[in-house]
Amino acid sequence: MRRSPGNRRRRHPLVATTAAVAAVLLASPALAALPEAGTPSGVPGVTVDLGRMAGEEASVVEIRLADSAQLDALVATGVDLDHQVSRTEQGIVVHAVVTPNEVATLRAMGYQVGATVFSPADSAARLKERAATIAAHRAQNSAFTASLARAAEASDVKIIRADYYTSGTDQVLSVEAKWAEGQTSTSALTVLRDSGPGTEIGSGGSQTITRFVDAGVYLYHRGAAPVTTRPEYIQITSPTGDVAVAKVTEWLPIPPKDPEGPGYQKDFVTSYLTPTELYARIHQLAADFPNLAEVVELPYRTNGYRRKAQAVLGSTNASRIAIDSLAWGHQGGNDISVELVDPGAANQALSVSVTGKDIRVSLGTDATGAVTSTAAQVVAALNANAGSLIQAYTYRGNTGDGVVAPAARTMLSDGLSAPASVSRDPHPVYAIRIGKHRDGSKLGVLAYAQEHAREWVPPLVAIETAERLLRNYAHDGRTKQLLNNLDIWIAPSINPDGGHYSFYDSNSQRKNMTNHCPLTGAADALARNSWGVDNNRNYTEYSLFDGYAGASANCTSGTYAGPSELSEPENKNLDWLASRPNIKFSMNLHSSGNYFMWSPGAYATPGRISAPRPTLAEESFFWGASSRILTAIKRHRNMAVTPARTGPISDVLYSAAGNSGDMLWYKYGIYAWNFEVGTSFQPPWDEAHNEAMEFANGLVELMRVAHDFDTDHRRPTSRLSVTPGPTRDTVNVTFEVSEPAAVFYTLDRSAPTYSSTLYASAGIREGGEVLTLPVGTRIHWFSVDAAGNVENNYRPDGRRKNYNKGIAVVPRH
Repeated sequence: MRRSPGNRRRRHPLVATTAAVAAVLLASPALAALPEAGTPSGVPGVTVDLGRMAGEEASVVEIRLADSAQLDALVATGVDLDHQVSRTEQGIVVHAVVTPNEVATLRAMGYQVGATVFSPADSAARLKERAATIAAHRAQNSAFTASLARAAEASDVKIIRADYYTSGTDQVLSVEAKWAEGQTSTSALTVLRDSGPGTEIGSGGSQTITRFVDAGVYLYHRGAAPVTTRPEYIQITSPTGDVAVAKVTEWLPIPPKDPEGPGYQKDFVTSYLTPTELYARIHQLAADFPNLAEVVELPYRTNGYRRKAQAVLGSTNASRIAIDSLAWGHQGGNDISVELVDPGAANQALSVSVTGKDIRVSLGTDATGAVTSTAAQVVAALNANAGSLIQAYTYRGNTGDGVVAPAARTMLSDGLSAPASVSRDPHPVYAIRIGKHRDGSKLGVLAYAQEHAREWVPPLVAIETAERLLRNYAHDGRTKQLLNNLDIWIAPSINPDGGHYSFYDSNSQRKNMTNHCPLTGAADALARNSWGVDNNRNYTEYSLFDGYAGASANCTSGTYAGPSELSEPENKNLDWLASRPNIKFSMNLHSSGNYFMWSPGAYATPGRISAPRPTLAEESFFWGASSRILTAIKRHRNMAVTPARTGPISDVLYSAAGNSGDMLWYKYGIYAWNFEVGTSFQPPWDEAHNEAMEFANGLVELMRVAHDFDTDHRRPTSRLSVTPGPTRDTVNVTFEVSEPAAVFYTLDRSAPTYSSTLYASAGIREGGEVLTLPVGTRIHWFSVDAAGNVENNYRPDGRRKNYNKGIAVVPRH
């Protein structure tokens, strides 16, 4: 019987601070003056209004930060961040998607805004082509130092990883190591390399690795450098003189046997595709392969690519009048006009006349003939006399005591530019279901894309994968094996409304199109490029509403979490998909940054309190499967997703409260990964095409991982490793397993069960914990792998005795 992560997890919501906090503009632009996480702008759910206005176009710009605490504070402002976090010795560089007005606000707050890396002109060029991260805890660091203190003969430096890989024509060695003095000393560590088997240490040169400190906590030293030959061993000598040696491993080696057999067909995408085109593509595939595929309309339709027609009249906040049509723009709202007229005579009363859909406001005047009508008075008159057509309101909660200026006849508009071929109705969301047996009897795999509207490459990965699976079934044995034994769901666009808006109206659109802003807030036409919910912040686990960081309560923020968990139909659809009981694996397709990530994806600030980490066995499975998937990606053009960008979301990127990967993992027990494809949302087509090809390789490999998992009946084996302890009457004990597996053990001579102590990870990327026990302690244990296979066919119900037994003594040699 398989035990999924979802059977063992419960959420632990924190109390979120939701008090209103005013934005304080800092006098000095110095980075040191920026707020840290936990100060007002770092409180979960409390954001500043960055001031994006309608008509402004957004660019991707660099923002330079001193450390992770300032990154948390920036995230807490609700700024729209790209998925780029580059950590350097000088600090952190992130990419933000901001308009000129937002740039001015961020600079006034003290943030250092750097170069523009992607502009509206770049997006326009993409449309022309179309036709053709890391967190950790001081306790883990202290535990490492304490374990060294207990083991008298241990080196004070520990090599965690030594990875050799090629990327393009470059050879690279990436090294991670931990030094006991790393918390207090800023010294770099020097790595000596040999130049291959049988050569001397140092013959291959040297490189330095520097500290990785996150939120003031030292995690480890790390660094990568080019090499001219592949080393076999490396050596690090710490500043205190201790030495560590490790063998270099291959990161993402390309197997000599190509898994794609003779005649394997691929390369099925030729341009960017809108959501309408994506859905048409999967409908055609299902029609072409009726015995292998069907299109499923998901239960919840979106709000639709539609808006009310709007206008804002006036130039100052106190005298502005905001007007919305009651009908949707395409259903008559766009035909409404409003005119504010100076009657040209003294002592005239304010009046409103309506002729068809033309609304004329004759403003009131005093004895001198000057206009006296205030915004509040005009709003009241409009609602009383034209309330069957429009709703008027003062600007963003203003009292409206400013005198209104006359305005020429102004047409209300929904501001939407897509052709009539794009439906304005609530939009169905579709997934294609692929497999010979689509009845829930086979292991399920889910892939979904375009939670974020502007990410145009991930849907192509989804389509390319669907095409490969169906068009290779008849002649490729490995593809046939997958479709005969898996139930595959692919949803190419979770967010069609936002996707259409990104193509036709605002290239930088991240969210859906639903306006949750109140009339007293930013519901007016000047904010309409800022509306919408971030669909990857609206899920149920470790969300903003549980007190976790990385989402916003501000309705115009780039990371707006919505009014409540699963408030949006897009999110309800994914929850419905994930609730299919046979789905055990998933891939969330995003861009950009060339990351490959999994849970936990959120932490709470201050203190960086993380969502529960996977067990050692689960983390090992994530890493092992990831290596296979990333190797498949690399096969296309030798592009390597680096070790530094592989791992849990909140470790290698930043906190993302309420993200979908966490919901799938913690709520449903699904092994859930997240691609971040490429280095841009809308790269030039040649690059987009290559990204689609290489990440489709990876997505197909996920299917193979799932199949191998489902057919894995090999039982793990395990053994004790015992070494001398810190004192004469103690020993250090670790468990060694033949594959990624959980170990449950007892020390009181009782039979181990699933309720017994679970052998744990020692910390981020550091392997298993070390148990220091009295000599002679009796240990009973068993292991169980990720597929549910139990060592020795043991039944952990306490009724059988075929568990492992050992005594904590150092073996004699």
